[in-house]
Amino acid sequence: MKRQPLRLAILEATRILEAAGVESPRNDAELLAAHVLGVERGRLPLVPLVDPPVIDAIGQLVAQRAKRVPLQYLTGWAALGGITVDVGPGVFIPRPETELVFEWGRSLLKGREYPLVVDLCTGSGVLALAVAHARPDAVVYAVDVDPHALAWARHNADARAAAGDTPIRLYSGDVGDPTIFAELDGLVDLVLCNPPYVPPGGDLPPEVVDHDPPQAVFAADGGLAVIRQVIATAARLLKPGGGVAIEHDDTHGSAVPSLVAARKVLTDVADHPDLAGRPRFVTARRATSP
Repeated sequence: MKRQPLRLAILEATRILEAAGVESPRNDAELLAAHVLGVERGRLPLVPLVDPPVIDAIGQLVAQRAKRVPLQYLTGWAALGGITVDVGPGVFIPRPETELVFEWGRSLLKGREYPLVVDLCTGSGVLALAVAHARPDAVVYAVDVDPHALAWARHNADARAAAGDTPIRLYSGDVGDPTIFAELDGLVDLVLCNPPYVPPGGDLPPEVVDHDPPQAVFAADGGLAVIRQVIATAARLLKPGGGVAIEHDDTHGSAVPSLVAARKVLTDVADHPDLAGRPRFVTARRATSP
């Protein structure tokens, strides 16, 4: 069997994905090729020729991606904060925008020794695990109400602990429960949350509508129901000077900061854009004096 140029296979994959409406066709084509070859994406130029079975394997994955199956389901992983976690059916796929929430939180923790961190609506566990990886001295709690998400989070937590990261403390619970983590009231340095926040009926791509768990995407009250609960919980958990970051829908650029500011114990309220410049997450700090 004659070997074939990998470059041509990637070009063809890019064409197919572009025609299918995939948002980042070249990126996805290269990542799928790298996945099949078992190499990092940046090393693809070092593989000029491949055997026909490799071309076939890439083609099969590209066909699935063209049907708008999420890239992360096909590769089996998602990256955030310098780590990767396993993902698949039943768990929300981490988005690049959440990297900004993580970076804000990591910046807040600078200069704080042995910080206490809580990740609400943890999903795959990626935010909590990224913090534990970046700050081995942190004590990190994470919670989710969905048993399927928790199964993925437990799997990922075990894998990160086996790799040498500080274990996180993973719990089943509802962020709307006023007693959740009551033993941590007034002690937490950082609260992070990427909650369900899309208003019902929102216009979303097939990757989200057909594959992400609806309970991890949509929320009642125009997408604000869970966010309201998260704000109340964060206000209770944070120590003076502690900070909170909450991701929200791009239509919530005014509503969510207003909800946060309504909590008199929360100050320095600011909204932040995502990678495309759209309103995406709100931050605040717990007041240091009454």
